[in-house]
Amino acid sequence: MFRRVLIANRGEIAVRVARTCHDLGIEVVAVYSDVDERARHVAAADVAVRLPGRAPADTYLNAEAIVAAARDTGAEAIHPGYGFLAESDAFARVVEAAGLAWVGPPPEALALAGSKVAARRTAEQAGVPVVPGITAAIEDPGVVLDFAAEHGFPVAIKAAGGGGGRGLKVASGPDDVPGALEAARREAQAYFGSSDVYVERYLEEPKHMEVQLLAPGPDEALWLGVRDCSLQRRHQKLIEETPPPRFGDLVEAMGEATVAFSKACGYVNAGTAEFLVEQGRFYFLELNARLQVEHTVTEEVYGVDLVACQLRIAAGEPLGFAQEDLEPRGHAIECRIIAEDPARDFVPDPGRIEAYAEPSGPGVRVDGGYGPGDEVPPDYDSLIAKLVTHGADREEARRRMLRALREYTIEGPATSIPAHLALLEEPAFVSGTHTTRTVDASQGLAALRAAALQAEAGDVLLVGGRPVRLWHPAMAPFAAAAVHASAGGELSAPMQGTILKVLVSEGDQVEAGRPVAVLEAMKMESTLSAPVAGRIAAVEVSPGDAVRSGQRVVVIEPE
Repeated sequence: MFRRVLIANRGEIAVRVARTCHDLGIEVVAVYSDVDERARHVAAADVAVRLPGRAPADTYLNAEAIVAAARDTGAEAIHPGYGFLAESDAFARVVEAAGLAWVGPPPEALALAGSKVAARRTAEQAGVPVVPGITAAIEDPGVVLDFAAEHGFPVAIKAAGGGGGRGLKVASGPDDVPGALEAARREAQAYFGSSDVYVERYLEEPKHMEVQLLAPGPDEALWLGVRDCSLQRRHQKLIEETPPPRFGDLVEAMGEATVAFSKACGYVNAGTAEFLVEQGRFYFLELNARLQVEHTVTEEVYGVDLVACQLRIAAGEPLGFAQEDLEPRGHAIECRIIAEDPARDFVPDPGRIEAYAEPSGPGVRVDGGYGPGDEVPPDYDSLIAKLVTHGADREEARRRMLRALREYTIEGPATSIPAHLALLEEPAFVSGTHTTRTVDASQGLAALRAAALQAEAGDVLLVGGRPVRLWHPAMAPFAAAAVHASAGGELSAPMQGTILKVLVSEGDQVEAGRPVAVLEAMKMESTLSAPVAGRIAAVEVSPGDAVRSGQRVVVIEPE
């Protein structure tokens, strides 16, 4: 086993990996950006190396700096966590070329899985059913329209190298196609370095299922049950569970399909095969060639430490169990606790955590990355922690989750906790019939939004489902947005982020409300609109620019 491992990540996943390393007697090296100097993952490490800057490109995506940190500290291996460089075959090659062990799939398997187009083709060759689609890269809207003429609307336009809901746009009719194609290509380039996209039929109300894969070698593969990840907002998951309710008949078949795909692409280490299920049929979606956020529920049900398994595979050690040894016990549910306001359509709400207390008790697990006084920065993902409950059956796990959510205290930024409480009581979830459309149709979430609108008519606002005064620090992004959008002819960024696209030029005439730029912050894309009608007097940003909250974007001479 390794003596020292560098974790090329931050937040809760870096803390989680560090804990297993310490359980195995492995020393931990952390890396951190300027904004993370006092972060929990730094405190969890034996050695910490600063990566100067705060932008991901300068820090957690800086392959050269990360490998140098590993060499300088005597690390023998690099664990990438998830996100950032976890699925980069180029980074895996750099790590191996430096004489370090890569705790993940081999670069060749990463490259295959990283291209959704190549993964679809491999799945077809392995006899795994896929959603009807065109696997060639698409630039012409006419290709999408021809596909829709054959298969019908809606269609999904997806980044070939995408994942996590990024670079995925849905066209509901012909008029949506040009804009959806352009937006998907733009997001694909911004997030994955390639504007390649493809098209497939969009299933409107499927279940989103996934199979946990663990492969000690290219010709070996184990599957550890199926997770139901259907409750999502903006194609990103909110609640996951295993075993999946009401789909026992398909579980074995999806597990066997995952094993077939794994062997077809020579996969090694941990990964997750994702499927869509509709009308009793399942379709391969993609392979996430890394540890998945929701790996925790599989661990709770199967009694297996998946990070320890990853490290043993990378070190060439046996796992110590076979497929026949894997027996599920009970039921587990995970809620992703995120710094977003469900009362306002999950708008990101970064900021300082004024008070923080985690729940505990029977069957409760918290994988957290923050504590009291910590800042949730706008530079990265909005995930604060993962709350997991385990019970003898689904209802016990659900009730334990409700209790744990009510015990969880996070003051400062708005969080998803009110949404989780509402969704766990949603009749479709209680019955196990929920789909990827349940969040959009939720009556509980609709009530949260209505209450927020009603409160705005008075002297308080609801943040995260709780009444606060207008000056509360958690309202800073919303207050900033309101001020910047109404400051005469100047439009400023409502929060720190990256400009993805500028939609106007100097001299253009615009109407009030016309989109002028696209801003990305905390994995959410927002359109900035003209506050007044007039002529564009100045454009002060360019695509790719990092902007701070309150920074001027455009100046408009009012009519």
